[in-house]
Amino acid sequence: MKHAFNLIASGLGILAGLIITAAPATAQVGTGRSFKGPVGLQLYSLRAEFTRNVPAAIQMVKNLGVKNVELAGTYNLSPAKFKAMLDEAGLKPVSGHFPYDRYKTDPEGIANDAKTLGLEYAGCAWISHQGEFDKAECRDAIQVFNRAGEVLRKKGIKFFYHCHGYEFRPYKDRTFMDLLMEETDPKNVRYQMDVLWVVHPGFDPVVYLKKYGKRWELMHLKDLRKGVKGDFTGKSNVEDDVVLGQGQMDWASILKAAKEVGVKHYFIEDEATAAAKQIPQSIKYLESLRW
Repeated sequence: MKHAFNLIASGLGILAGLIITAAPATAQVGTGRSFKGPVGLQLYSLRAEFTRNVPAAIQMVKNLGVKNVELAGTYNLSPAKFKAMLDEAGLKPVSGHFPYDRYKTDPEGIANDAKTLGLEYAGCAWISHQGEFDKAECRDAIQVFNRAGEVLRKKGIKFFYHCHGYEFRPYKDRTFMDLLMEETDPKNVRYQMDVLWVVHPGFDPVVYLKKYGKRWELMHLKDLRKGVKGDFTGKSNVEDDVVLGQGQMDWASILKAAKEVGVKHYFIEDEATAAAKQIPQSIKYLESLRW
């Protein structure tokens, strides 16, 4: 009898183990069979909502199901207060953008704010310049980034630069983007590829991903309306930001290359006025993407 009981208990244990093993893991929002993320949201996408009502905007982000977020300011709240509100909603601030001129004058202050916000990365998304971006402004940025990157590294924060289109202007036999890559210290300066701002000036994201490999640690997922031809201004009509998969980008090729070079974080950014409606569609697209 005891032997029979042990056999039954053993069988039940094996069955339970099989059931647990077979249970599907809960997939992260925005990921699927091919694209594994992790995917988050650049909160600038909902800047109008955040400007009107921060708690309501945070709830909107929570309702999307994403966990990781990237910041572009704290909407007149202290870093500590904004961080507490994100924590309460279960949102994790991974990275944030801070102004170029502040990196020039106060990298220590940025590092302290980034620490308070719980950020892993602090970056810059626009180099102050007049007219066409030129060699002197590029060299100035290289100096600013190398110094700021060192300051932030010593505080445990990773500094990055987010490309914005104008850096792809020709420089000798290459571009200013190449010059930035070549003359910034990989130990202190990382990069965030905004896919739209590589395609807009006429370049191929896959080529630049493979060219600079692990220097690209973060990526903005942003699609450009079909038929739009860009330039080197770093400016575009925000209404040309469309749902991922409905624009010009070959996302399967781009995201496959991004995975191969080791991009660590992906953030949807949609600057269109219809972003609140478009973002859920972009999430579904990423979940359905196959390659």
